[in-house]
Amino acid sequence: MKKVLLAYSGGLDTSYCAVHLSKELGYEVHAVTINTGGFTSVELDAIQKRALDAGVASFEALEETERYYDKVVRYLLFGNVLKNDTYPLSVSAERIAQASALAAYARKINADAVAHGSTGAGNDQIRFDMILQNLLPGIEIITPIRDQKLSREEEIAYLAAHGFDFNPEKAAYSINQGLWGTSVGGRETLNSMGALPESAWPIQATEKGEKSIEIEFEQGAPVKLNGKSSGHPVELIRALHELAAPYGIGRDIHVGDTILGIKGRVGFEAAVPMILIKAHHLLEKHVLTRSQLNWKDQIAQFYGNNLHEGLFLDPVMRNMEAFLRDSQKMVSGKVRVKLFPYRFELEGIESPHDLMSSKFGTYGEMNKAWSGEDVKGFIRIYGNQNSMYYQINQEENPYHEYN
Repeated sequence: MKKVLLAYSGGLDTSYCAVHLSKELGYEVHAVTINTGGFTSVELDAIQKRALDAGVASFEALEETERYYDKVVRYLLFGNVLKNDTYPLSVSAERIAQASALAAYARKINADAVAHGSTGAGNDQIRFDMILQNLLPGIEIITPIRDQKLSREEEIAYLAAHGFDFNPEKAAYSINQGLWGTSVGGRETLNSMGALPESAWPIQATEKGEKSIEIEFEQGAPVKLNGKSSGHPVELIRALHELAAPYGIGRDIHVGDTILGIKGRVGFEAAVPMILIKAHHLLEKHVLTRSQLNWKDQIAQFYGNNLHEGLFLDPVMRNMEAFLRDSQKMVSGKVRVKLFPYRFELEGIESPHDLMSSKFGTYGEMNKAWSGEDVKGFIRIYGNQNSMYYQINQEENPYHEYN
């Protein structure tokens, strides 16, 4: 029998795929769940049982959370990447990591084909297929849900006919949890008007007071929370999530363009990404030069868009990662953050590389690096070309034209 490796989430679609691939297409089905920070051990055990009940030949849970941070998330943090200045790419980044791990495991078990449960309407199908066709050239990619356009009821009936009782209660909201945030979709996000109710959010806002925390970065990476070393940044992210998520911080609805050109809305809950990105950016504004910040902004936006649209394997991404890594050499220091219900404030930074050093002067108050005459000469030279333009062309003040 030919082997097919199925990306298995444990839901209705991938359970249908498992049975269909075996019973209808005659494949030996090997299921894999790729954990990028969204599953507990209890949840993984339940997914394994469901996969084996569906008749797969084997099941494997791949732990990819730390690699996911090292290969993807850290560059989103280095670049302060927010899609449309709003969304921290919670799901799109996760899919890139999962597709890459799927390809590596398919090669390990010598799979003849790979399969996933993406539909034909979203971005995930493109992200998976783009990664797979590049890393496994020529391999067959099977997508039963996309190809057959089945309804939920048809899938349930099919599974029942093959002795697999899977009729989960349809949840009011679609939830996708991961290390770098959680997406939330429901009836309110299907239209251009409507906010998600409190009950839709996976973590309820139970904290009422305020709390000050301190995050320490070393060359751009978060290494300590409230003075405690985290080991790998993933551990700090988990600890910060426990502190910040109950405040209801990082909730929003992202409006964006899909790769296929359809506009869509999705809610997200991302307390840790929002706090870390804003804290990291504040530290950068103190320690990087104006030109560094300018080029970082441009490169990071391009990087985020390419990643979101499934172009993670384009070699230009490695070029941009090299720039982002190098830009972080002086991004070390502490950032103090105050948490409140539904919001947070950045209180300031401490860093040995702070370019706001008082020994060179205080903004708006006093300088110690130049004289008044130096400034007069600088202004005269700095504005020389504009001065020449107005004298030669005899143009009037564009703000206030004289009669």
